[in-house]
Order: sequence, then C-alpha cells, then structure tokens
Amino acid sequence: MNPTAGAVTTAFMERYRRQPEMLVHAPGRVNLIGEHTDYNQGFVLPMAINHAVWIALRPSVDAQVHLHSLDFNETTSFPINLHLQPGKSWADHIKGTTWALGQQGYVLQGWEGIIAGDVPIGAGLSSSAAVEMAVARAFAAVSSWEWEPTRMAQACQQADRSWVGIQSGIMDQMVSAAARKGHALKLDCRSLEMEHIPLPTGLLVVILDTSTRRKLVDSAYDQRVRECQVAAQFFGKDSLRDVDEEVFVQRMGELDNLLARRARHVITENQRVFQAVDAMRAGRLQELGQTLNASHASLRDDYEVSSPALNQIVESALETPGCLGARMTGAGFGGCAVALVEAGQASEFSNRVGETFQKTSGLTPRVYICTSEAGASFH
Repeated sequence: MNPTAGAVTTAFMERYRRQPEMLVHAPGRVNLIGEHTDYNQGFVLPMAINHAVWIALRPSVDAQVHLHSLDFNETTSFPINLHLQPGKSWADHIKGTTWALGQQGYVLQGWEGIIAGDVPIGAGLSSSAAVEMAVARAFAAVSSWEWEPTRMAQACQQADRSWVGIQSGIMDQMVSAAARKGHALKLDCRSLEMEHIPLPTGLLVVILDTSTRRKLVDSAYDQRVRECQVAAQFFGKDSLRDVDEEVFVQRMGELDNLLARRARHVITENQRVFQAVDAMRAGRLQELGQTLNASHASLRDDYEVSSPALNQIVESALETPGCLGARMTGAGFGGCAVALVEAGQASEFSNRVGETFQKTSGLTPRVYICTSEAGASFH
C-alpha cells in the first residue's frame, strides 16, 4: 500500500475503531510545457505524478463533513449546505469544493474521514488542486454519482475562483481528474478537449524542488493576467491564443515593450506545446529537451516569472550528464523545475544535480524521480 494511503487508513482505524469504507486519492501534477498559457485559453502538457492526496472515509450519519488533516493536525467540521464565509485556512479548499459541487446541482451525502498528502506544498505541483479533487472524489464515492472528470475539474476551478479567491486556470484540476498512467495530457484550455500522449520510453521526469517558496506570486500572477488581456485587446482578440504568430511579429513593434514580451512568451509557448507533442510521438528526445530549454528562457526573459534559485537549478541540471532539457515549472518565483533525463542515468543525475545546486546556492534541494500516474480514483 502507498505510505500515505497506509497512514490515513491507520489514523482512521485509530479514530473510528474500524476500517474505512472507502479510500480515494487524487494526484498532484507537473507541467511538462505550456506555462502561463492556461488562463490565456491556450494549450498545456501536464502529467499527473506519483505524489497525491489520500482520504480514508465513511458516510456520516449527519449532513456534515468531518475531516481530520494529518498534515496540519487539525479537524474541520461543517454542514454540506454551506452558509459560511470563505476564510484563509487549509480547510477552505475542502469547503469551497463542497460549495461548488452544490452550486453545480450535485446531491451531497455527508462523510467523515482522514486526509493527508505527499504533494509538496507551495512548490508548484498543485497540492491544492489535489486536495480539491480528492474531496470531489470522496463526495462521488459516498453520494453514488458517476465520476465525470471535466465537470469535476470545472467545479474545483469554481471553488478556487469563487471561494478561495485564486483566479486559476483549469489545467491543474483537469489533469488531476483525468490523467492516464504512462501518459501526459495535452489539453486545450478553451474547449477542454483532451488527448493522452504516451511518454517516450527511455525517459524519466525528475522534479527539482529548490526549497524556495513563492513570494508575491498572487499579485504578480494577477498582473500577468492583466498584461495578457491588454495585449490581446491590442490585436482585437479575446485571448492571446488567437493571435497569429506572423501577425504578432509584424506588429509587435507597435506594442509597449513589456507587453510585447509578455505576449511573445504566450504565443511561442503555445507553439512549443505542439512541438513537444510531435517530438514525443516521434521519440525525438533531444528535440523535446531543447523545447523545454526554450520555454525556460522565455519564462525567464520575456515573462519574468523565474527566480535566481530556479535559474541556478536549471543550469545545474543542464550541466549534469543524462539531462535532455530542463525548465522552471509552475507559476514561478520559486518552487520547482522539471528535467527530462535519460532513464539509465536518472539516479546518478538526481544525486549530482542536488550536490551541484547545494554548493552553488547554499540551498538544500529535494529531488523526485517521478512516474506518470492516473487521475483521481476510488479504491
């Protein structure tokens, strides 16, 4: 049994003196390429990872949720017909998901259980989306309605936007809900059309956590959203996704320099998603790695959401044998980078890049060799 699954099961038995009736999980994710394109209605290529949130539970006798968090050592209890005000605690992702499911017309059954996860918090690996999706999976299990990944993702995005107060895109929730083992998920963030792309053999994904956490990311994120909206309006489009690259090149000189750089990142990053998919399908691993490198340069220079630690760990990765390509991943300003590594060298790569980064930065990184996992499930 997965260690986290075992922990919530053991804690459930200690609290309730019986085995849980249900066990659900939802994974975190790493985005391989397609960064800051989701809220521009563009394209992304994430994969679900073998780090997840687990809930051991049983139906409750009242119309409430009673949930104890092993990670925070706190318990939250609230009615499923929420008339509460959003707050700023770990429980708000749970309350917000409950509220959003009710808003979408789902009939909810109360439940009680234990929650824990091993998705690093604040690292850009979507720990909050994993919590929301695990809660949605718990409600589906106890309330006996069919699991619909797209609707669940939309409900959890609504929880983020209307309850938690984060103007998130749909990517994190969709991949946590709908991923397929051994595949990345190519997602059109406008139509929500999905395609499962097999990961090439001989390749492993390594997450490099700088041990730095994002600062001022919410305000910077909102600023980037506004900048993209202004740039799209300049071209007479609702979204930068609709701006033709040739037209952009012809007219970028008419734009404010900062807005031009922001738009250039989004427009070229959408193209890089397609380039990466083509390279994956053809097994062109060197080309795939170069596409990631180009993405990092664009995020660093045009979108300006990287950080000294992220740049350093990417440089450390690229200097280490076995690395095909690397870039920062997530919202930026701290957190993680992702590296594509030849499978036979992944273990040695992980040790060496960690040592190099620690020597050059003074920071102790966390390195995770990741497998591509399935989305939220009921066990």
